[in-house]
Amino acid sequence: MTTTNLATEDIAYIEDRIKSQLGEWLAEQSLGKPPVVYEIELRERMVRIEEELKHQRELIKNILEQMDKRFEAVDKRFEAVDRRFEAMQQSMDKRFESMDKRFEAMQQSMDRRFDELTRRIDRFMVWSFATTLTVGSLIVAALKLWP
Repeated sequence: MTTTNLATEDIAYIEDRIKSQLGEWLAEQSLGKPPVVYEIELRERMVRIEEELKHQRELIKNILEQMDKRFEAVDKRFEAVDRRFEAMQQSMDKRFESMDKRFEAMQQSMDRRFDELTRRIDRFMVWSFATTLTVGSLIVAALKLWP
């Protein structure tokens, strides 16, 4: 068996031959069309893809604009709800203030009643004590004077 080494010239010739045939081989493998037709078809596909991308970009832009409008509408609704809650809070604050005033008035009324009751009980106790002492003294005096 003999081995032969390829000369540099042979390698260069083979590389040139492969490079020149590579485009045709690839074109033959892709649907058997010649390179010029295949290149035109690729350009048409790229144009269609670019148009579709442009269309998709416009759709996304429209969707984003609609979402912004919807978010603004939701924000307005939240603001309206916030205003309602603030109005309710103010109304409740006024009601609680009026209830506090009523309770204070009731407390003052009860305090006056208890003060009056305390004075009456004090007078009653003084009167009862005085009456008890008077009756007790009369009984003691009567017993001393009784023969």
